[in-house]
Amino acid sequence: MKPQDIDWNNLSFGYTRTPVNVRCYWRDGQWGPIEEHTEETVTMHMAATAFHYGQTAFEGLKAFRCKDGKVRIFRMDENARRMQSSASYLQMAVPSVELFCEMVAKVVTDNKDYIPAYETGGSLYIRPVIVGSGPQLGVKPADETLLLMFVSPVGPYYSGGMKGISAIIDRTHDRAAPFGTGHTKAGGNYGASLTSALEGHEKGYDSVLYLDPAHHRYIDECGAANFFGIRVDGNGKAHYVTPDSHSILPSITNKSLKQIAADFGMEVEARHVELEELNTFSEAGCCGTAAVITPVSTIFDPADGKTYDFGQGVGPWTQKLYDELVGIQHGETEDRHGWNTVLDL
Repeated sequence: MKPQDIDWNNLSFGYTRTPVNVRCYWRDGQWGPIEEHTEETVTMHMAATAFHYGQTAFEGLKAFRCKDGKVRIFRMDENARRMQSSASYLQMAVPSVELFCEMVAKVVTDNKDYIPAYETGGSLYIRPVIVGSGPQLGVKPADETLLLMFVSPVGPYYSGGMKGISAIIDRTHDRAAPFGTGHTKAGGNYGASLTSALEGHEKGYDSVLYLDPAHHRYIDECGAANFFGIRVDGNGKAHYVTPDSHSILPSITNKSLKQIAADFGMEVEARHVELEELNTFSEAGCCGTAAVITPVSTIFDPADGKTYDFGQGVGPWTQKLYDELVGIQHGETEDRHGWNTVLDL
């Protein structure tokens, strides 16, 4: 699709074809050159381990056209390190941070005409994918790895302002095994969540809240996003509380929010969070690249029929955290920690 044919003010959070994607292969023990491609398809051997043994992981990050005309990419080095962790655990070739970031900058630059203008509130979503592309019949790692990246212009997640969601605690399914791949961004984690999400929607809820897979005692993740709660203690001090365990994906958005919360003087607690602690939170939310923050209004526990209520609107601390992070991403708030990579495109 050509830029002039895009309805920039009505972009959804979906896929729109752009002219160029970039790819790099690891073969014979080394990474090759970065390749530019125009086709949307990938040709792989039918015995590629990505198809059979789940050697596949991905990332998600955004580039923003800002008010000053420059393009900012948010924390791509953190995405690079998380992909390194995923690739290493899944026994694929591990790309260097430098290669990952070079490919991100290249795919953004090659598709610069598809970065939504500042006024639209949109962004350029970047999807890096790494797969075992070499053939194997036995259960063992591929001898070839493909790292590819494509982009798509997307609209603002909240076109009409932030809205709270409802969630139901899922005691029937687990997102990941206690010592499995939950800490990586493996594709299989998301495939494993599809049934749970569908059943939650069929029951009338926007999302599901997973409990820890070992004991079903602690809060794990909210759908495909990290969970957090805000508690204000008797002295009026606000606490940013978020679950932490091996089965939870280390969200870059959550990592950023924890730093911002600390900057605001909040007490940051990343630890096991008991299910009963939901009673202590005045605000709750889930966080990730797509929406930054999605407020959680209610959580229903089918075990005892109890509903935890956090209010229908956006809480004051949640709004403050959201505004600060979005302001940094768009170059309107001081980037105190050097999170943005700035491109003059």
